[in-house]
Amino acid sequence: MRFAITKCHGSGNDFPMIDARDIMLSDGEWAGVARALADRAGPVGGDGLLLLVAGDAHAAFGMVMRNSDGSEAETCLNGVRCVARAGFEALGIAAATVRLKTSRAEAERVSALAPGVYTVRERAGPAGLDVAAWPMAVGMERVVDAPVPMLPSTRAFTAVSMPNPHLVTFVEAVDEAELVAVGHACEAAPDWLPNRANVSFVEVRGDALFVRTFERGVGLTDSCGSAMAASTYAACLTGRIGWDRETVVFNKGGLVRAEAAADGMVTLSGNATYEWAGSVEVDLARERAFDLVIAQRFDKECDAWEAAKARAY
Repeated sequence: MRFAITKCHGSGNDFPMIDARDIMLSDGEWAGVARALADRAGPVGGDGLLLLVAGDAHAAFGMVMRNSDGSEAETCLNGVRCVARAGFEALGIAAATVRLKTSRAEAERVSALAPGVYTVRERAGPAGLDVAAWPMAVGMERVVDAPVPMLPSTRAFTAVSMPNPHLVTFVEAVDEAELVAVGHACEAAPDWLPNRANVSFVEVRGDALFVRTFERGVGLTDSCGSAMAASTYAACLTGRIGWDRETVVFNKGGLVRAEAAADGMVTLSGNATYEWAGSVEVDLARERAFDLVIAQRFDKECDAWEAAKARAY
């Protein structure tokens, strides 16, 4: 089956994106398409697959995000910006409610973060602290700056849902080996954490945050939008930064501007950059992508993003 795709990224979180509003495939088939297209050893590669899907009575359009292992995520805030851009362009609008798996996000195109950078502001939440809803069976209703005895780490974590589950810890310096070890422990879906969780190690750098994330269903990733949102909320909740104050949040892929409110709503402003557009064949039975044809490249957008990132760092 041949798919028209756009390769895009939000803060370095890269995805093939498909306008799936008129494509009828089963959940299992879409999971296979995600595994084929997001495979880093294949012709496309990515942190997952984004689908622009139909809206409903409350949303102009929707987003489905599948991780590189084919599993469906509750949200992906870097992906929301990219899908919002596609939805805006398809419908000729500049703001919309976006339907997600278990929630909604408000998105609008705003003035550029930097020259030539297509920028979307999104508001998502509310962040949740009830770990029973994950479920995470640790003998506590909330985990806020507290050790989680089942993890291979003595660090204090804060458990936040955005609405996907996140474990956030604040560190002097990110130890990637330790992060990966904790991430793998969660990725194993133990009895106490059957739906797994994203894990972020966060450095507080003055008024800014640096976030490094092991993403559920993906692994160590250069960027995760919901992790940046959860980390911003956790930093406010634990008194490390202030509520209702715009904070620059960095990761290896780039940056966003973030602001968390005490009611749990988090606002992110960041890029929605197109890299190229084209088409690719996917063998649904073998879950293999081939015959990639790139019809258009967005080199000016890519250069603008790299320039913005260089100035910020």
